[in-house]
Amino acid sequence: MDEEYDVIVLGTGLKECILSGILSVDGLKVLHMDRNDYYGGESTSLNLAKIWKRFKGSDTTPDHLGVSKEYNVDMVPKFMMANGALVRVLIRTSVTKYLNFKAVDGSFVYNNGKIHKVPATDVEALKSNLMGLFEKRRARKFFIYVQDYEEDDPKSHEGLNLHKVTTRELISKYGLEDDTVDFIGHALALHRDDNYLDEPAIDTVKRMKLYAESLARFQGGSPYIYPLYGLGELPQAFARLSAVYGGTYMLNKPECKVEFDESGKAFGVTSEGETAKCKKVVCDPSYLPDKVKKVGRVARAICIMKHPIPDTKDSHSVQIILPKKQLKRKSDMYVFCCSYAHNVAPKGKFIAFVSTEAETDKPEIELKPGIDLLGPVEETFFDIYDRYEPANAPAEDNCFVTTSYDSTTHFETTVKDVLALYSKITGKELDLSVDLNAASAGENDAA
Repeated sequence: MDEEYDVIVLGTGLKECILSGILSVDGLKVLHMDRNDYYGGESTSLNLAKIWKRFKGSDTTPDHLGVSKEYNVDMVPKFMMANGALVRVLIRTSVTKYLNFKAVDGSFVYNNGKIHKVPATDVEALKSNLMGLFEKRRARKFFIYVQDYEEDDPKSHEGLNLHKVTTRELISKYGLEDDTVDFIGHALALHRDDNYLDEPAIDTVKRMKLYAESLARFQGGSPYIYPLYGLGELPQAFARLSAVYGGTYMLNKPECKVEFDESGKAFGVTSEGETAKCKKVVCDPSYLPDKVKKVGRVARAICIMKHPIPDTKDSHSVQIILPKKQLKRKSDMYVFCCSYAHNVAPKGKFIAFVSTEAETDKPEIELKPGIDLLGPVEETFFDIYDRYEPANAPAEDNCFVTTSYDSTTHFETTVKDVLALYSKITGKELDLSVDLNAASAGENDAA
């Protein structure tokens, strides 16, 4: 271990593994260590016995739930936007060859006590039961504007500079009702609060276009894809990638103490009496607790069921977003459901997650609106975890700390964090212009 590395990465969570992979591909010499004897950190995947042990203190599981090893339950489940940044990173690094994807069946939004398919195009807007007849026509006009908008074609702008016009101003031009704005902002553009309404409209329009283009990609019921066997495959796939490019992985390394010189700069990591030197350290918040600040908590419920979520057209995989305004809360709630169709549970079993930014200490009460959508549940596990963000100055201490995972059930915020850290570490933007056809996801399987 007495070598010198460009970067030492601590923790094998998804963010750390992506960074380790792309930095290795860039030609940097990377050492990747984890105090655990398994990949994934906070974002690991667990079988049923491990879930039982974690939440109930015993690894004896009831027979009616099936074979433990047939469960691959992600602790931080998130779907990927088919044309989104994570898929581009996977293609750019050729990690797609280690993974099989399958399209996600449904994307829904909660509105006035019911769940509805999220309409993403002018045609879907006309069919949607989310809106009345006249509102459908107004929404259709707005969707056509968004679909036709091209940043480098001024004719498509209709005289509006979306870098200056706010989303609120753009939407008011079409006279859309509050409920319509709510589902567009939170379930289509995937904003987590309403600040976007007073920000330049270009961001929301790009997000809507990404959703619609991702939806069109696989002709499925949603814009999302998800790996067979779940996300647990991803950290391992990036670990393989890093190894191909000369990266070194070490699991089960106790302590992993970051060493600092007298000026406060990190220069290495010590484990079991040996110190590996490096120029930069990348890690999750648990490795440098004095360089992060707590910014919130995530409440979640993990539910095992033997049926799809009602009113989702029997979808075997689905996301439902419950906008905060509909629940009179400060933050949105998310429902994620996956099943044996993605090989994450035994035949006939479904796994649902309900998650939100915690506003109380009682997840079972707070998460009730989402849990109530699930129908009968065989088993439920409740959990609250703290969310941290870095509070250090990487230029001063050479430490690049990832943020904790939020409550969203899609990858858009996670990838933003990874790309921002990549830029801080390397001083350049990651080029994500790739041929998207290099990743496919079938109805039944994917290559």
